[in-house]
Amino acid sequence: MNTNAVFGSQLNALNLWKFLSLTLLVCVSFTQPALAQQKERMLRTLTVNGRAMEAIPTTLSQVSLGVEVQGKTAQQAQQEAARRSSAVVALLKSRNVEKLQTTGITLNPIYNYDNKVQRITGYAASNVVSFRIPTDRAGTLLDEAVKAGATQISGISFVASDEAIALARQQALKEATQDAQQQAQAVLSVLGLQSKEVVSIEVNGASAPPPPPRPVARAEYGKLAAQDASTPIVGGEQQVEAVVTLQISY
Repeated sequence: MNTNAVFGSQLNALNLWKFLSLTLLVCVSFTQPALAQQKERMLRTLTVNGRAMEAIPTTLSQVSLGVEVQGKTAQQAQQEAARRSSAVVALLKSRNVEKLQTTGITLNPIYNYDNKVQRITGYAASNVVSFRIPTDRAGTLLDEAVKAGATQISGISFVASDEAIALARQQALKEATQDAQQQAQAVLSVLGLQSKEVVSIEVNGASAPPPPPRPVARAEYGKLAAQDASTPIVGGEQQVEAVVTLQISY
């Protein structure tokens, strides 16, 4: 056996092991600080929620009204409902209302119970539409609709225009962001820390839910047609709320 050859092979293997160990040590020494810095950066963050709310006037009325009639036969009730509904819809179109649409059509039998015996005595048909109109014109139009044949006013709600809502949403988002920044600054300054950068931004909402519809009592329907003056319709305010979440490193 060649002793020199064996010794040379062992020496080469030893050198290779030293080289690999040194390379691994260098990799670890470079990787560990990077991981530590990344971990520290992830841990050293502050999360704040900023909120803002804008109140804007409601200038539009969302109205739901319709016709409900009774007849001895289903055909008679349906035809009369269609005739009156056509007159009401024609009136609404002539007044240039917005978002006019049919929201319900029904035809139901009317039952009478005599000596525990159920008997159909007639039929009730209804046709309901909804539309949007400026609030300052709503009262007069409701009176005209009742005179044209409307027999039920299901409810009315007040909303702001799309343009007003969009502007209010932008303003609410700005104020919510400023609120979040001020909160973060107040906390960090007390602790003697400095904010570095915003690492994440989340807009949780910038909504403008309309007020719930206000029902109109059935007893008021006849009064609307009998009044000479316009029925007073008064709107209110709609709120636009925004929530912005910031994650800030320090």
